[in-house]
Amino acid sequence: MSRPHALQCRNPIATVALALSTLLASNANANPRPLPFTYIYETLSEGDAEIEQYVDMTPVRAYSASGNRTWFAASQYQTEFEYGITDRLELGLYVTFVPSDSAYSLTPTLPEGNGVKQRLRYRLGETGQWPLDIALYGELSENQREVEVEAKIILQRHIGRLRVVANAWAEREFYFNGNREWVLNPTAGAVFEITPSVQPGIEYWMRAEYPDGSAPRVFNLGPNHFLGPTLLLQFGKLWWSNGVYVRLNDYGRTVAVGDNFGNIWLRSVIGIGL
Repeated sequence: MSRPHALQCRNPIATVALALSTLLASNANANPRPLPFTYIYETLSEGDAEIEQYVDMTPVRAYSASGNRTWFAASQYQTEFEYGITDRLELGLYVTFVPSDSAYSLTPTLPEGNGVKQRLRYRLGETGQWPLDIALYGELSENQREVEVEAKIILQRHIGRLRVVANAWAEREFYFNGNREWVLNPTAGAVFEITPSVQPGIEYWMRAEYPDGSAPRVFNLGPNHFLGPTLLLQFGKLWWSNGVYVRLNDYGRTVAVGDNFGNIWLRSVIGIGL
């Protein structure tokens, strides 16, 4: 009886197929984000945990070391650890990182800084109990340039295989140089579940900054509006969510050195349930 078992283990195709089927069959602990910018209503169950890695990239302009204007792929990274405190209350802890390159000057300032975040998400009621599923989200962020307080109201509705979600999202930012501002960052999207493993969608997000006092409205303050297709791929505890967004406002505008937003924005999120 041991000989067939040994032969089976030596078959690489059978080994890969067995591992893949095991992964696909086990989807407990997974709570994927089908829309990369928009938080959904569902939270992790009590005691469950998940790690998510975010990557953002937008092509903008900067100056090279020789002083020439060149394209620059501005990027930022977030790593999040999520934990289900109860079935309806979820804790999230983030580390954020924005890389710099001394070979370029006048590079953009992306929304995330180098620092940490702490947040809670709480579901009101149960799925389908009300006409709209509602969750509340609160976050505190500290990075090298500011302390930020953020709040979201998460609204969601399932219509058959279609999921429609919106986040009413606002931030209050306290900069260490004494500046203060409000930031509005609403998002919305729809996702269609072809299968649990394949879920295409479309998502909109906007960012607008409103400094205290009188300040001229410049391009970086916005509002800047983005819209694009998304795709969630789920493999049991492992999932991968992607979005490619086109800036809707001033699209014909030539990207200038110092712009924080290019004509295109990409976000990718990979998560795994623990």
